[in-house]
Amino acid sequence: MVELAKNLLADDLDELFHALAHAARRDMLIRLAERELTIGELSAPLAMSLAAASKHVKILEASGLVRRTVQGRRHVCRLQPAALASAAAWLKFYERHWNERLDALEDLFRTDPTEAQ
Repeated sequence: MVELAKNLLADDLDELFHALAHAARRDMLIRLAERELTIGELSAPLAMSLAAASKHVKILEASGLVRRTVQGRRHVCRLQPAALASAAAWLKFYERHWNERLDALEDLFRTDPTEAQ
C-alpha cells in the first residue's frame, strides 16, 4: 500500500491539485461534466474576461482535466475525467487512516463520561 502511494507521488499530482485549488476552475469542471462548453460559455457565469477564463482553462489542460479543441474561432472545452483517477487513488490511500481516526472519535462520543469515574 505504501508503494502505491509512492508511485502516485511519482506522477505529477501537483498540477492536478493546483488546478483543483481554485474555485473558478472547479466551477468550470462542474459545468463541463454536463456538456462541452466554449471559453465564452465558461467565462460568462463567472463574470471574468475571456483572457482570464482562457488562463484558467490552460491550467486545467496542463493538469489533464480538460481538452480544448479549436473549431474555427471557437475554443471548445471538454472534461477529461480520467485525470482524476490518480488523485482519487492518492486520496483512497489515506481514507483508511481517516476512517480509523473518525471511528476513534465516534467511540469517544459514545462513551458515557460517568462510566470513566
